[in-house]
Amino acid sequence: MGTIFEKSGRLALLLIFLARPGLAETAPVRIEVDATAAVRGLLHARLHIPAPPGPLTLFYPKWIPGEHSPDGPINNLTGLQMSANGQPLNWQRDADDMFAFHLAVPAGANAVDVEFDFLLTAGGAYSSGSSATARLLDLSWNQVLLYPQTASPLKQAYAASLKLPAGWNFGTALPLGISTRSQAGEITFLPASLETLIDSPVLAGEFFRTVDLTPGENPPHYLHLAADSAVALEIKPEDARKFTRLVREENALFGAHHYRDYHFLLTLSDHVAHFGLEHHESSDDRVDENYLTDPDAWTVHSELLPHEMVHSWNGKFRRPAGIATPDYQQPMEDELLWVYEGLTDYLGKVLAVRSGLQTNANFRDEFALTAAMLDHRSGRAWRSLADTAVSAQLLYAAPGPGSNRRRSVDFYPEGDLIWLEADTLIRQQTAGKKTLDDFCKQFHGGVSGPPKVVPYQFADVVDGLNAIAPYDWKNFFQKRIYEINPHAPAGGIENSGWRLAYTNEISPVQKIRESQRKFTDLSYSLGVVIGADGDISDVLPDTPADRAGLSANMKLVAVNGRSWSAKNFRAAVKTAATNSAPIELLVVRDDYYQTCKVDYHGGEKYPVLERDATKPDLLAEILKPLTPDPGTTAPAEK
Repeated sequence: MGTIFEKSGRLALLLIFLARPGLAETAPVRIEVDATAAVRGLLHARLHIPAPPGPLTLFYPKWIPGEHSPDGPINNLTGLQMSANGQPLNWQRDADDMFAFHLAVPAGANAVDVEFDFLLTAGGAYSSGSSATARLLDLSWNQVLLYPQTASPLKQAYAASLKLPAGWNFGTALPLGISTRSQAGEITFLPASLETLIDSPVLAGEFFRTVDLTPGENPPHYLHLAADSAVALEIKPEDARKFTRLVREENALFGAHHYRDYHFLLTLSDHVAHFGLEHHESSDDRVDENYLTDPDAWTVHSELLPHEMVHSWNGKFRRPAGIATPDYQQPMEDELLWVYEGLTDYLGKVLAVRSGLQTNANFRDEFALTAAMLDHRSGRAWRSLADTAVSAQLLYAAPGPGSNRRRSVDFYPEGDLIWLEADTLIRQQTAGKKTLDDFCKQFHGGVSGPPKVVPYQFADVVDGLNAIAPYDWKNFFQKRIYEINPHAPAGGIENSGWRLAYTNEISPVQKIRESQRKFTDLSYSLGVVIGADGDISDVLPDTPADRAGLSANMKLVAVNGRSWSAKNFRAAVKTAATNSAPIELLVVRDDYYQTCKVDYHGGEKYPVLERDATKPDLLAEILKPLTPDPGTTAPAEK
């Protein structure tokens, strides 16, 4: 029944729903998610899907926006049951599209009821990765729903509710209903389109905190934190101010926004899959539990939130036409990921420095490591950068070993170099009057408003750049993206007044990376990368390690007769520079042992950017903040 207040609240909610643009006119699908067993790795979903009598096909989302692959985690769907008017219905999976389920709605019925469980414990990446612990939950709605094929599936309305464990709090960009929590602890949301629902994940947890980054400003911006411990939530006021600065720098860069409010959903845990996934009005950011309390962890992840927020403009609002699909079953064409991800990666790094999350010195170290890594990719001899984008759906799932010969999703790091070069060329062509920032304002900015998608083609990118700085941009990208290039594009580094060099001193950023991610990188001396336990993860072709017979999937056991360790390995390389004896490595593959003798005497070599004093320092200009320092006022708790 319900009280008068509850009835009036439901009526107001209905009126709001009917007035909202962009929703299909059919009755909304009701979706109820019980997450009270999330602490045991289980979600229970119930859906009430309006449908007339006759054949019906329901789809589980396959192509998840931002993941660039048909990796909807359908293998984690269990216990699927369908019924109508309380009577069980038989369903059959499509033999070709295994994300589709066929059934018949009986006469006299006007809806189908669906129930299933979703397993949160299975491994994987992105939405199929581990997403819950005993203290928190990352809920991606695509995990827990089916949708009917209609004329406009993305506009189909969904009225969602969510039940969390007692005492948990939550954050999300999904608009809340008038009565947020019922007596049973159920959270209700305003009806939203399927597109908005899937684009609005929920972060929840026992240890939870929300920081209002822009109190009193419109639109609002929030930093939601969920962690496996209370101490992990202890964000320093000066660090919170950096996130406030980030918001202002992003909006200054683009000049307009395309969200009603923005929510960083930051998960602090060592027990969930670590990644960032963009959404129009939020970002799903998952990092180590000690991110806010360990300076090294902060450095490793400093570019994540800037990167994912950039996607609100580049990827969500402006989107390659091949990725702007009409539903979640149509294959996405990933060719323009060098814009979608490559430009975002570059801007994320720049914005991390402008907002104070990263330093200029660390930015230079990152670019040195990127340029050196890509310049030594043997896979460049047979594969263009464009092909790594086109085949992204394969490369995301490729194993780490062999990435040098195979190439990986190189459109991210190589995008850094290419868009830096574009930035420097714009500055040179216009005598410093225009920059890549101007392109971003024109191409991604426009007029502020609610979320929408404006697709583009390659020609639109070229035209947009020409409007800022006339140049042969089509040929510029043709040579760097679509042609085979044996060496990484270094023009941006050189144009900006720096050059790639090598030294025998490991850079602070590489030292932090190795410490945090537990590996040893001797790519530019011996030509080998080794994991913490001695597993050889990659060997660069035609290097001393390769010529000595080392290969990926071997395990390093001993160095010059001593037990393997990163310290002993580096000491052996250093010692070999002063004598003619080879470095003897005892390795094992399967259960076969062998000794490989590495004839190398050049000492340690690590990449670094070296200043070229004959040119102006454009990097320093690029990294200058666009907004004033927010001062010492701490963002507000909410």
